[in-house]
Amino acid sequence: MHAWLCTDPTGVDALTWTEQPTPAPKAGEVLIEIKAASLNFPDLLIVQNKYQMKPPLPFVPGSEYAGVVQAVGEGVTHLRPGQNVACLSGTGGFATHVIAPAALCMPLPEGFSHVDAAAFIMIYATSHHALIDRAQLKAGETVLVLGAAGGVGTAAIQIAKAQGARVIAAASTEEKCALCLSVGADAVINYGQENLREAIKALTEGRGPDVIYDPVGGEYTEPAFRSIAWRGRYLVVGFAAGPIPALPLNLPLLKGASLVGVFWGDFAKREPRQNAAMMAELAQWYAQGKVKPVIDRTMPMSQLKAAYAHMGSRGVMGKLVMVN
Repeated sequence: MHAWLCTDPTGVDALTWTEQPTPAPKAGEVLIEIKAASLNFPDLLIVQNKYQMKPPLPFVPGSEYAGVVQAVGEGVTHLRPGQNVACLSGTGGFATHVIAPAALCMPLPEGFSHVDAAAFIMIYATSHHALIDRAQLKAGETVLVLGAAGGVGTAAIQIAKAQGARVIAAASTEEKCALCLSVGADAVINYGQENLREAIKALTEGRGPDVIYDPVGGEYTEPAFRSIAWRGRYLVVGFAAGPIPALPLNLPLLKGASLVGVFWGDFAKREPRQNAAMMAELAQWYAQGKVKPVIDRTMPMSQLKAAYAHMGSRGVMGKLVMVN
């Protein structure tokens, strides 16, 4: 097998394409031949030693992937060789093969492509957990999605629409705004050109959005929060812009609003039954056509460094997927 090995987490340039012996699965594990692996924001942070999870060195980055089970370890009964699966294990995906915990593997129903599956779990689980569980989003409410043309943003648009909400998508270019409209947004704000607060006010007739989905952080957090509706819920999803913003705590008080943390990874560990039910619902929504990952492009696994560069340029719309 081959894998992109990180021996020194100083950045993407330190990754090397390395040949290794193909391992055999131990008890509770499976060997997967990787067909597709998506590039997520944590995959950038982890090779820079900036992510909260710091795997022992050396490691293979690539948190999310899909492929075919080649062998199963002792005690694995729900998976079999030849079965198509998706997995989000945090590392191991940027390779030709990986050993994965069987408990983390999602069996793929007929018709679920490897490319879509590799781009599915992280963004849809995060967005469903955020909007449905943490925000308790109701039909008829208004959702503002920041960074709406990215992976989690496009997933949030689709999930909010499936729940019967009105969606305002905010993105940084006209091209990204057009993508948001194409996946179901009711209105868009180009915050590269428009004043965010004024645009929100105009689109909500001064009332503000009931729920704000923020995977971006940075300079847009405070003006967005100042625009929130009474009893609004502000979802803290991530900080793709880099800086972690600070909010004056009088703002939640004045708006009767909630700051709601969203940490899907820990939810999945602490509440596995609820997470499994959520994933089953999302797989059903995919089969029904309610949700489908937006794929920016697919690239050969050998071009991983170029894919990282494209992601770092903030030009990605939807998900980048590496294929073997």
